[in-house]
Amino acid sequence: MATGSVAGIGPLGARSPLAGRADGATVAAVFALALLVVPARLVLKYLPLSLTPANVVSLAAALLWLCAQFTLTLGVAKGRNPVRTALFAYFTAMLATYGFSTWGYMDSDELNLTDHAFVLAIASVGIGLTMCDGVRGFRRLDFVIKTLVVGGAIISVIGAFQFVLHWDLTRFLELPILRYTSEGDSFVLERADLRRVAATTGHPIEFGVTTAMLLPLAVHLATKARMRAEPSLRWWACALLIGLGLMFSVSRSAMLSLGAVGLVLFLGWQARRRLGAAAVAGGFLVVIWVTVPELLGAIFGLFSNLSNDESIQYRTHDYAVAAQEIGRHFWLGRGLGTWYAPKHQIFDNQYILSMVETGLVGTLAFAALFVVAFCTALRARHLSADPGTRDLGLTVAACLVVPLVGSFTFDLLSFATVTGLSFVLVGAAGALLRAVKEDQLAPSQRSGPTIEVTR
Repeated sequence: MATGSVAGIGPLGARSPLAGRADGATVAAVFALALLVVPARLVLKYLPLSLTPANVVSLAAALLWLCAQFTLTLGVAKGRNPVRTALFAYFTAMLATYGFSTWGYMDSDELNLTDHAFVLAIASVGIGLTMCDGVRGFRRLDFVIKTLVVGGAIISVIGAFQFVLHWDLTRFLELPILRYTSEGDSFVLERADLRRVAATTGHPIEFGVTTAMLLPLAVHLATKARMRAEPSLRWWACALLIGLGLMFSVSRSAMLSLGAVGLVLFLGWQARRRLGAAAVAGGFLVVIWVTVPELLGAIFGLFSNLSNDESIQYRTHDYAVAAQEIGRHFWLGRGLGTWYAPKHQIFDNQYILSMVETGLVGTLAFAALFVVAFCTALRARHLSADPGTRDLGLTVAACLVVPLVGSFTFDLLSFATVTGLSFVLVGAAGALLRAVKEDQLAPSQRSGPTIEVTR
């Protein structure tokens, strides 16, 4: 193996990003704001497919990533990465399912839906690859994470207005180029005489799970700022707002997701930080109990009577239908997006829905994507000696547990916001590992090129 160097080119033949130039992190930040701030049920007018602004940005990201693979001058990383491989495997599985289902005859409604679902799969993989290969270095990754947290704080404020004042601020976000896909649906539902709010997302469950994924990121930024003697109050304020948004969703899925996140973090934190986190969580619950006592009662009620819960009974009554449908197309499924209401019964379980639509191959590829990203984030934590980087690796890993757990309680891929956020964090795990490995290179290797030629 011969190694050569050319000035200005970074590891694996990729030119180092230039300061002040738009890069993958810029695209990812724009996507994050479009994903979180623009209401999920607003799509662009005049398009043959129902695409949100975030979908358009992620499709553009996929195209830019593909074009960047043909050049060494745009700063996009090249070379192997576990997340990159997992994204390729997931896309291959979706392509196989799409080809298998469209090979024969399909009803026109299902054909249109599977076309639409495949386009969204391209968009999701595109933003994941953009994060993994286009976000170079800790500073740019930090920029994307800060954008996600600020976006999470914004939607939590919107959710607070919906919960406390019953005032829907999403009506002020209706732009002339956008239209609602379902005008009659409300962003506010009711449970136990309490409002369940969705903020800008498609459903309170989605809002709760989204905030459960964003809360650890806000806590990480605040902790990192404190460790570096930088202003941290702004990030603690974001964490407080996101935590309130999670509570206002009044969602069982959100609580389960938060529990899974907390378990991973507690296992990775030192004892002193565990005690501090427990004290902060206890104080937060006391404040909620004093200000909105019925909220804690409603959340406790989600778990106190599970055997008689109508929601759980509804989620399990259709298992026989699912088993019969899975048996018809066991390996590759009946087609992406082809199982929909009101034509078919809803499965409030992404794994069951994936088995029906994409078969065993697609379901395993979906689960493996998050497992690989989870392990990649922990790998980056293991390789780094920097406390802030190690904490980020643990935090991203904890966030990636949420899609794995949440997919048991609702059809995650049917909701645009939480799906987009999940793929951003998958890509973030890959970007973090790349940054850690590049940081371990000798200064001469980082400043000059590293083009490897295998003979």
